[in-house]
Amino acid sequence: MAGIQDAIMRAHHQIYARTDGRLGHKLLGIPTLLLRTVGRRTGQPRTSALVYARDGDTYLVVASNGGGPKAPAWLHNLTAQPDCEIQVARNRLPVQAEAVWPDDSRYAALFARCNGNNRGRYSTYRQRTTRPIPIVVLTPRSTR
Repeated sequence: MAGIQDAIMRAHHQIYARTDGRLGHKLLGIPTLLLRTVGRRTGQPRTSALVYARDGDTYLVVASNGGGPKAPAWLHNLTAQPDCEIQVARNRLPVQAEAVWPDDSRYAALFARCNGNNRGRYSTYRQRTTRPIPIVVLTPRSTR
């Protein structure tokens, strides 16, 4: 099942990127964005398609990696360089990333918002791993 799911995610990412957001903003009815970072080791541009939720003007993404034992590479890239770009449908926005960890007072409310938006999947992912799963708050730089 994981192989099929991975293939679907790769195809979705390619469609989103190749159509410049004309297609792909929603995956099975759930909103997604393209996160554009710079590889912390390579310096090469990297793009990840991620489910997101909104909190006012900010965008929220969860570094769950499907409940895997390691954090996704994009989280490490954002830690090294928090200034990045997102694409929501056809709109590109420069943003600054801030990781919010489970010991932060904001975490529970942000997690509930993200989990509800993703039909409860993040709760399942959290049960699959012992590592803390941060939520990344992406704040548009033009509104900061």
